[in-house]
Amino acid sequence: MRDFKGYIFDLDDTLYCEHDYVKSGFWVVANELANYRLDVDVSEIHQMLIAEWKRNGRGRVFDEVCRRLDIDMDISHLVRLYRGHVPNISLYDDAKKLIFYLKEKGKKLGIITDGNSTMQWAKVKALNLEKLFDYIIVTGDLGEEHWKPSETPYRKMVKHLHLDFADCVYIGDNPNKDFITARKLGMGTVRIVRDVGDHMQTRLSREYEADYLIYSLTELIT
Repeated sequence: MRDFKGYIFDLDDTLYCEHDYVKSGFWVVANELANYRLDVDVSEIHQMLIAEWKRNGRGRVFDEVCRRLDIDMDISHLVRLYRGHVPNISLYDDAKKLIFYLKEKGKKLGIITDGNSTMQWAKVKALNLEKLFDYIIVTGDLGEEHWKPSETPYRKMVKHLHLDFADCVYIGDNPNKDFITARKLGMGTVRIVRDVGDHMQTRLSREYEADYLIYSLTELIT
């Protein structure tokens, strides 16, 4: 892969493990539920949340666990606790190595991440990314119509970095939305496939996939 002037990253499951964020948020919710069921240990409730998530996804985890615990609670309250918690997460080792390598090389670094603004900025701050990256875009700040694969965040990022699209590469994990627009705009694209993640097994048509497939970000250190 050729050298680029700008390296733009996805966040979730690219720079850190999103499952760690979920488990971190579940601890906050488990503690809240344990206040209503003093006879059930908080770690047991945490495991119930994780088990339900693994069985049926995130959609109704809190509803189902509250039902099983016979707790009548406003689920939106639990959602707010989850979204507003201070995450206990850390960068992948290969992400640290690549970020510091690129900074030593004088490369411009950016992040484009989709999602709820409160949640995504909490992750950014927990990972201390603001001091490492030149520009960070949380598309939740722009409105859902500007989430990937919208061109808006890519155009905004490249303009802020004062680079051309051809000078930049986008690195992410989700072929459903990470690469199709970046490729159309003339950016390089790299897909990271990790051992843990929601999109490990996803394989789509050529237009949705990245130019390069890697299994560690250190593969980009040349």
